[in-house]
Amino acid sequence: MDHVTIYGRTSCGFCVRAKSLCEAKGLAHTWIDIAAEGLSKADIAEKIGRPVHTVPQILVGDEYVGGCDEFFQFVRSREAVLQN
Repeated sequence: MDHVTIYGRTSCGFCVRAKSLCEAKGLAHTWIDIAAEGLSKADIAEKIGRPVHTVPQILVGDEYVGGCDEFFQFVRSREAVLQN
């Protein structure tokens, strides 16, 4: 799987779950703590090219995946393809 980029906050349970999934599956990822980096939702929107209302915002390679639930579904679907 391509490199995963997660824009999130350490105080966000969904953000932490997405990061933990990467760690558990051994996925190469970059965690960007928006609070520590001083990034606003507008800053993230500029980087990903779409409005941001919630975190996490997750990309796999250059592909926008969405939030935590979408990322879990994305990983499951990729694993299913690899098993067939």
